Amino acid sequence: MPEDTKIEQIIDALARYGMQIVAAVIILVVGLWLAKKLKALFVNALQKKEVDPTLVGFFSSLLYGAITVFVVIAAISKLGVQTTSFVAVIGAAGLAVGLALQGSLSNFASGVLLILFKPFSAGDFISAGGEMGTVVEVSILTTEMKTPDNKKIIMPNSQIMGGSITNFSAHPTRRVDMTFGVSYSDDLNKTKAILEELIEADERILKDPAPQVVVGNLGDSSVDFIVRPWANTADFWAVKFDFTKAVKERFDAEGISIPFPQRDVHVFQENVS
Repeated sequence: MPEDTKIEQIIDALARYGMQIVAAVIILVVGLWLAKKLKALFVNALQKKEVDPTLVGFFSSLLYGAITVFVVIAAISKLGVQTTSFVAVIGAAGLAVGLALQGSLSNFASGVLLILFKPFSAGDFISAGGEMGTVVEVSILTTEMKTPDNKKIIMPNSQIMGGSITNFSAHPTRRVDMTFGVSYSDDLNKTKAILEELIEADERILKDPAPQVVVGNLGDSSVDFIVRPWANTADFWAVKFDFTKAVKERFDAEGISIPFPQRDVHVFQENVS
């Protein structure tokens, strides 16, 4: 083929497809620039509404990815390539991925709900999904907790949202429920006065709400006092443990007995002739 003919063909192809190529490049460049701008505006809008940073990052990346895919398809279409089958392939692939990741999608949906409604936050001590521990991090798919004995638990979010959630740190104060049994022969008024003195002596116990000391049950072997003081949530376990120790020591000093279950066994001897 003569050299002049090749040059003419190249010039003809450039004349025919040059504008399409330029238009496709412009669409791609402007589209990607616009995607970044829209992502930034979206992030600013969510941050002004004080949306959780985890959700802000996830949804902004999702928006940017969707716009990028649209821009690429538009650029390819400008080159004269049929994109119908291309879109169908993307849709089929998305459906297949969705079916394969049903469990992950369930965890994702649960994670979004946890982040939006905030039944708990990092640092809270909770009981959820059959486990108890301090929340370390709430992510889109999982929640990380640390147990009181320092074990790390990573739990799927769907397991947490599928049951009840108890947040022990939700309120600044908690009631410390304790029961102490004394003998039927002990002076109940004296016992009640001792318990009230111990409550008064502990500065961590709150005055409001007022603590409660009542006779709650007449058991098989003991008269049970129910003691219900209030304390700051951070002091809950310290108050419970220290108060229990103080009661035992004071009861011993005052001669008040803490009975243990007893049974009378009657033995009958049967004469066999």
